[in-house]
Amino acid sequence: MQEFFDLNYWKNIFTSSPTRKRLTENFLSLSVLQALNYLLPLITFPYLVRVLGPEKFGLVAFVQAFIMYFVILTDYGFNLSATREISINRESKEKISGIFSSVMVVKFLLGTLSLIILAIILAFIPKFGDEWLVYLFAFGMVLGNILFPVWFFQGMERMKYITILNIIAKGIFTVCIFIFIKKTADYLYVPLLYSLGFIVAGGLSLRVVFKDFGIKFKLPTFENIQYQAKEGWHIFISTAAISLYTTSNAFILGIFTNNTIVGYYSAAEKLIQAVRGLLMPVSQTVYPYISKLANESRERALNFIRRLAKLVGIGTFILSLLLFILAAPIVNIVLGAQYQQSIIVLKILAFLPFIVGLSNIFAVQGLYTFGFQWVVPRFIVPIALFHLLLLSTLTYFYGLVGTAVAAIITEILITIFSIKYFSKFVLKKEKDYEVHQLY
Repeated sequence: MQEFFDLNYWKNIFTSSPTRKRLTENFLSLSVLQALNYLLPLITFPYLVRVLGPEKFGLVAFVQAFIMYFVILTDYGFNLSATREISINRESKEKISGIFSSVMVVKFLLGTLSLIILAIILAFIPKFGDEWLVYLFAFGMVLGNILFPVWFFQGMERMKYITILNIIAKGIFTVCIFIFIKKTADYLYVPLLYSLGFIVAGGLSLRVVFKDFGIKFKLPTFENIQYQAKEGWHIFISTAAISLYTTSNAFILGIFTNNTIVGYYSAAEKLIQAVRGLLMPVSQTVYPYISKLANESRERALNFIRRLAKLVGIGTFILSLLLFILAAPIVNIVLGAQYQQSIIVLKILAFLPFIVGLSNIFAVQGLYTFGFQWVVPRFIVPIALFHLLLLSTLTYFYGLVGTAVAAIITEILITIFSIKYFSKFVLKKEKDYEVHQLY
């Protein structure tokens, strides 16, 4: 524990040029973004849950949970695989132009496939077709996500652009909510406004990529497309599996219960997601840094990860403990008297920020950055399939409480296996390397 408080270590990290300027700027940019992620939902979230009520808020949450499957499909793991590629090759404008072009082509192809799948579902399944317009409006989030190359800005370690463009998107959404959402019947426009904000931000982000970074789009060869698809495959399988125990919670709950129950669960889950969002500036800032560091010095990268694990572990544990203790007043103040059933859900999910924070360190910052991304699906996929069985069973018998219990059990398993495989592959390889050096 003493090394965690070694100020000289952190001073060296943040005072070496150009590392200091880049990491500090990235961290501050993402911290500002997360602060706004708190401030703007703090304004709109309590307003929406009260105006829409549990039933319509639950419907919107159910639709967004379903549309997230298409967002995950079009992401295809590029937020990690392409970020790493851009980070390593960022000194060559020609190479990053090629990477950018290949990734964008793959994402648009996956977007087209997503739209076809959605159209088929809306046409043949009444539960979805009855509210078809809500789903089409929500699909704009998929388009906005395709247009917004977060992976490019992360790889270039220019997070200020992510901050500025996200502020534009969320600002549009926030202002429009108060202008257009006045009564329960206006629920239809919530996903539309959300989509429009991100489509605008996505369009502006492409202008920045082409004008400020001088990236030129060129039609990629089949080999380049195939390479990017292969690089993102293992991460896509992992993220797709992750969606089975994150996004699927509200979706499965909606299948077994009703929109009102989904509203209670989703309202509490939104509060947890807000706290988990505190991890994003840290994770997004250090991932490209550790990727580059691991490519240069294995020992320095591992040392950084060890210290980061202590920092994140202590911080998230304190936040989770406060969430558990203050669950009732938080629900009453933020959500209102209609959402009393959300209190027990918030208590059950309270320690998710701590649990997920640790799994992020050992899986994303550890296994991914050292090139062991192929390991993650080995435990993510079986656990995700187990989660579907556990989730369906517990939700069927215990409703929203069962959903929350299934979520926390699954996240604990993910963290345990992330630590296990990090030790088995990354740390074991380090020890083998040290022995080799002796001889």
